[in-house]
Amino acid sequence: MLVPIGDGVGVTSVSLGMVRAMERNGVNVNFFKPIAQSNYYRRSGPERSTEIIRNATNITPPESFAADVAENMISANQVDDLLEMIVARYNDGTQNSEVVVIEGLVPNSSSSYASTVNYGVAKALDADIVFVTSPGNNSSQQLKERMDIAINSFGGISNKRIIGCIINKVGAPIDERHPSRPDLTEMFDKNAPSMSTNLEVLQMFSKSPMRILGCIPWNPVLIAPRAKDLADHLSATIINEGELNTRRLGRVTFCARSIPNMIEHFNPGSLLVTSGDRSDVIVSACLAAMNGVKIGALLLTGGYRPEKEVLALCEQALQTTGLPMMLINTNTWQTALVLQSFNMEIPVDDVDRIEQVQDYIAGHIDKHWIESLASESARPRRLSPPAFRYQLTEMARQAGKKVVLPEGDEPRTIKAAAIAASRGIARSVLLGNPEEIARIAAQEGVTLGDGVTILDPEVIREKYVGPMCELRKKKGLTEVVAREQLEDNVVLGTMMLAQGEVDGLVSGAVHTTANTIRPALQLIKTAPGANLVSSIFFMLMPDQVLIYGDCAINPDPTAEQLADIAIQSADSAIAFGIEPRVAMISYSTGNSGQGSDVDKVREATKLAQERRPDLSIDGPLQYDAAVMENVAKSKAPNSPVAGKATVFVFPDLNTGNTTYKAVQRSAELISIGPMLQGMAKPVNDLSRGALVEDIIYTIALTAIQAGQKN
Repeated sequence: MLVPIGDGVGVTSVSLGMVRAMERNGVNVNFFKPIAQSNYYRRSGPERSTEIIRNATNITPPESFAADVAENMISANQVDDLLEMIVARYNDGTQNSEVVVIEGLVPNSSSSYASTVNYGVAKALDADIVFVTSPGNNSSQQLKERMDIAINSFGGISNKRIIGCIINKVGAPIDERHPSRPDLTEMFDKNAPSMSTNLEVLQMFSKSPMRILGCIPWNPVLIAPRAKDLADHLSATIINEGELNTRRLGRVTFCARSIPNMIEHFNPGSLLVTSGDRSDVIVSACLAAMNGVKIGALLLTGGYRPEKEVLALCEQALQTTGLPMMLINTNTWQTALVLQSFNMEIPVDDVDRIEQVQDYIAGHIDKHWIESLASESARPRRLSPPAFRYQLTEMARQAGKKVVLPEGDEPRTIKAAAIAASRGIARSVLLGNPEEIARIAAQEGVTLGDGVTILDPEVIREKYVGPMCELRKKKGLTEVVAREQLEDNVVLGTMMLAQGEVDGLVSGAVHTTANTIRPALQLIKTAPGANLVSSIFFMLMPDQVLIYGDCAINPDPTAEQLADIAIQSADSAIAFGIEPRVAMISYSTGNSGQGSDVDKVREATKLAQERRPDLSIDGPLQYDAAVMENVAKSKAPNSPVAGKATVFVFPDLNTGNTTYKAVQRSAELISIGPMLQGMAKPVNDLSRGALVEDIIYTIALTAIQAGQKN
């Protein structure tokens, strides 16, 4: 049970992180907020923490009791009855869970009974107690004293239920007027004053019997709202929607000065606030947007709608750059005051921000403690999507590889390279004009750190002409043709891989699959013992990760090739922590169907079983028989795979590609891939619609493959 000490400690964020940390370890986790809570910003509606968990995860938490129900029972001296109802709802709603994260009430002006009820709930549910606090404007010594007071109100340190504390928002900016919420214009300023650091807090608690289970540094990125959230708060009129729903606001700038004195504030993520009759600011902001600067939003005050001539001048910028523009009736001073009441809590529908918070908090919670909770259950583990993504990151870090990205001047690729380097996933090499890459990075607000190298193809291209001719001499490749082919950065990157200067290659954000794979087949070749190159997708289903192959490379494999694909896919599953139960998919199950297509699958199954008797491979199986236990019982009752398959091998490219896209789009799930199998060195393709996160995880896959080939 997470028990918050004080208001504004971020207990909801910590709850989200705890759930994610459990999921990463394959734990069947649930969440329960016994009593709903209102505050200054939220007086009604669904319980917020429960709603966020329900929207952002696959968990179905029990409903909370309404605050007025709890308050009426408490005032009527029916606390025991209330606790009995809470226990009943907990038991009904969390029966199959291994660990349940219970979020306690936040003590504030509207819930003076919070501490009493929290202690009662912890005892009633026999829950371990973890206090959640934040330094605020307290010194480390004051924080420790505040913690001691809280412990005493829960029976003292001798209470065996008290197992530790999580300290959130360490190093957050402070404000004397409202220490739990810094001024909006400064909250994203990394130079704003703060009270405590992680080291100071850890040193203060080092001699305390209270175990620190998490010390979470302040991260301003996690509170960056969407332009949409601010527009809703202000009830603004939208002049240009643009990327209103996705643009993040990094800081606020009031444009009261002349343009030359304002230009330095026209940065990615900035909310520019100006009077609606300041045409010079509007035009300048649009010009900056046309130059690639992703300004967060333009907020016009005073009710002055821009003149038609000004909007006509800015029309192309507004239509093509995604710059949101909104209008409110208050003047700039009044607007500044209204901004102070902006709710910085995570909106329940902001899935991207929730995901960031979950991953960040989970990464700062004691891993050994989480593993000890997970190890107490003997239930077999299913590799959930969060667990798989976390595992990818950890395995890539351990591999410590260098990956070349030929599409070095593509904005998504630049962002992914920077993030992958900052997380320690891989060192990235961007191919492209250094000045152009630096310009795009600046426009996107991306800092390229030490883990990112930029190489100019014009400078390095010539050194690969000779080696390329040597590799392709049997094909009669001449220097003239080699130079021409090396104009393609994918070919250049592939040569770098062939020469051992990098460990893997990722491309496809702007190139086709053929453009990415053809040079690799010509210059890298297949791995020793591999008869063909195939591909798999990792399908991140709601409760586990499945593997689909081959959905990208081989149009109509023979039975022998299909057997190879099955074995390659099973080995890939093992390499990434998925227990391989291979289903050879067809339109018929067992011996019920006839025809050349099903005969091919039947023969491929037999070949794969003979070559690798150590693997669980069965087929032909229809998809429903492979994935649904109740169907498997009637169609393939003796199959070791049916109903619980984790690897699906499709009979041809048409079936595989159609199925993967149908499942991906219909279920709105994430797929990672295609990952190529059978190459001597790892080369992986991206979808041209790939998101930044897709590229990051593909970089991680590539780094892991490179590590496994060593």
